[in-house]
Amino acid sequence: MEDLPVATDTHTVIVGAGPAGLAVAACLKQRGMPFLLLEQGDRVGVAWRNHYDRLHLHTSRGMSGLPGYPMPRRYPRYPSREQVVAYLEQYAAHFGLEPLYNQRLVRAEQADGRWIAHTPDGRFSADTLVLATGYTRVPNVPEWPGRDTFRGPIVHSSQYRNGRPFAGQDVLVVGFGNSGGEIAVDLHEHGARPAIAVRGPVNIIPRDTLGISSLQWNLLLSRLPGKLGDLVAAPLVYAYVGNVYQHGLHKNRLGPIEQIKTEEQVPLIDVGTVKLIKSGRLPVYPGIERFTPTGVVFSDGRERAFDAVVLATGYRPDVSELIPQVDKTVAPGGVPVASGRELLPGLYVCGFYVSRTGMLREIGLEARRIAEGIGNQQHHGVG
Repeated sequence: MEDLPVATDTHTVIVGAGPAGLAVAACLKQRGMPFLLLEQGDRVGVAWRNHYDRLHLHTSRGMSGLPGYPMPRRYPRYPSREQVVAYLEQYAAHFGLEPLYNQRLVRAEQADGRWIAHTPDGRFSADTLVLATGYTRVPNVPEWPGRDTFRGPIVHSSQYRNGRPFAGQDVLVVGFGNSGGEIAVDLHEHGARPAIAVRGPVNIIPRDTLGISSLQWNLLLSRLPGKLGDLVAAPLVYAYVGNVYQHGLHKNRLGPIEQIKTEEQVPLIDVGTVKLIKSGRLPVYPGIERFTPTGVVFSDGRERAFDAVVLATGYRPDVSELIPQVDKTVAPGGVPVASGRELLPGLYVCGFYVSRTGMLREIGLEARRIAEGIGNQQHHGVG
């Protein structure tokens, strides 16, 4: 690969043709600025195509459109995975975006004031590099004692499609994020007997309150200090959640808004998980201590047999694996310390900020900001 010539010389290379990469590309195109869009898959929105079938947006259609092209009005309030994929295809077509497919970024580096993006097919040289590879680049699969001895399947949520193969089985879901909560519901609806392992304290918020989506509430309350916003929202949240914390869950000492701000973790946005827990159809267990050949021993000493385990344990962006030069500007797990801004001279990242008002909305804000920054650099002859 080192002997391959520089395949293309351009002003900006964007890596990733998911929502973030497409949004940045569209904003640059609207400004008449040249760019190349690289995508490791063979279509746009690969990560969305690979999510589980039941997935719907937790943000409303009106808050989820990317810059310059809203989601179709015919879509329901909370579009499905398939509808998001179709929208991304329409978005690319609307702006005439033509990614270079099957171009997997191996690494990128800065040399002589320019960024060089290496792929198996060659090298791409640019003044500016935009990394839009997303939060879901590398599945996070924890290690537990005895995991390799377990006789049943252990699948990460990135491999989970639906609960049909697990009908009639006892299945443990590990993790209480939005994927874990929704997969537990999906398993129940397909005739499995799910249980859920929750290691730490949590927050739960309804998807809608008084006909307004929770993330719209968060947008309204975001003008208040986090603690005050949580105080205002607390009665509405409790009216919905009620006594669910009596069923084995532990309440986070931070409120939902403060949790996002401080821990960069989105609370569980409930789509049926609370009802299952309260009814006893979704038993809650603490974290896993170890696996056995037939099941799991939990941190409180309880042991239970399971036929299968689904790991809803999230992902790692691992940006530093792709760009070693950013090592000092990333947090543990390879998460950039700043998203939507210049991380290093000529290097921008988009789509890595956990927003209390929704990822797609935040991506749109970041894409506009990045395009403006690149435009200002080009105007002043920087790079």
